[in-house]
Amino acid sequence: MYNLARSLLFKLDPEVSHELSLDMLGASSRLGLTSLYARQQTTTPVNVMGIEFPNAVGLAAGLDKNAEAFEALGALGFGFVEVGTVTPKGQSGNPKPRLFRLPEHDAIINRMGFNNKGVDHMVSRIRKHAYKGVLGVNIGKNLTTSVEDAAADYLACLEEVIPYADYITANISSPNTPGLRSLQFGESLAELISPLVEAKKRYAQENGRQVPLAVKIAPDMTDDEIKMVADTLVEQQVDAIIATNTTLSRDAVVGHKYANEAGGLSGAPVKDASTHVVSVLCDHLKGTLPVIGVGGILSGTDAVEKLQAGAKLVQIYSGFIYRGPELVQEAVTATDTYIREASLDK
Repeated sequence: MYNLARSLLFKLDPEVSHELSLDMLGASSRLGLTSLYARQQTTTPVNVMGIEFPNAVGLAAGLDKNAEAFEALGALGFGFVEVGTVTPKGQSGNPKPRLFRLPEHDAIINRMGFNNKGVDHMVSRIRKHAYKGVLGVNIGKNLTTSVEDAAADYLACLEEVIPYADYITANISSPNTPGLRSLQFGESLAELISPLVEAKKRYAQENGRQVPLAVKIAPDMTDDEIKMVADTLVEQQVDAIIATNTTLSRDAVVGHKYANEAGGLSGAPVKDASTHVVSVLCDHLKGTLPVIGVGGILSGTDAVEKLQAGAKLVQIYSGFIYRGPELVQEAVTATDTYIREASLDK
């Protein structure tokens, strides 16, 4: 059924088909129809960041920016769903067109620019649903906020969403907000993350509930830069690293008609770079922080490769666009088998 739906949706403008798909999923949730396509498997729970995930496969941020369809998406069998990126104030994002499919490469280029309806809207959406799955919220800064003042935007979002999130991700690696990636390094990173960690500690003390903080990083770094980022995040006492966001590289899609479009490239072309970052992080961290692997997962084998590189969880996004719910089930089955066999070997 998904192949038929995809053939129809792919005839539409990418952003139109994206919005239509979310609208249909959201409507199915409001009408109580998720049981018609719900997929649940008996899997081995995975404990990461102090959270028990029913399985190791999550939906990455970017698909459901405004928490419009997270309940329906969760019913497809994901072990967790991450919504956002959300900013303090709603913003329209970059001019259209800003989303491009490269089906020959199982890839997508986007320069969306954190388009979203703002954190108040997101919170109102989450509060309306008694969602029983694991929900992450990905936070960022508004375009009009300077890089120097970015911490205030991240803090404002964190304080709004923390009562409703199971974990929070600080997105400092989107290539589509000018200057954002500069926040990944040195004092800029420490100054951004420190108030977020302090705020979540205060929340835990006042409410008796721990809400972990993850940080999402880019694939376009040298090994030394990856290690420096990891060291800073350990020092700042974050709870996990998500590796990776989209890439600026076009090496894998040279010659494609969209190869020169600005934005981040995701899907199959980023798989190896993402897995390399996961491997460097895990070798360097030696278990100090868990790593969540994302980038180029289009099969169960791809998902397992991230775990073999050291990741504790994985997320999919572009692969879901190309393969739909079948990929979710395949990845869940493959990762669950790997985790159980690895546990027996110990």
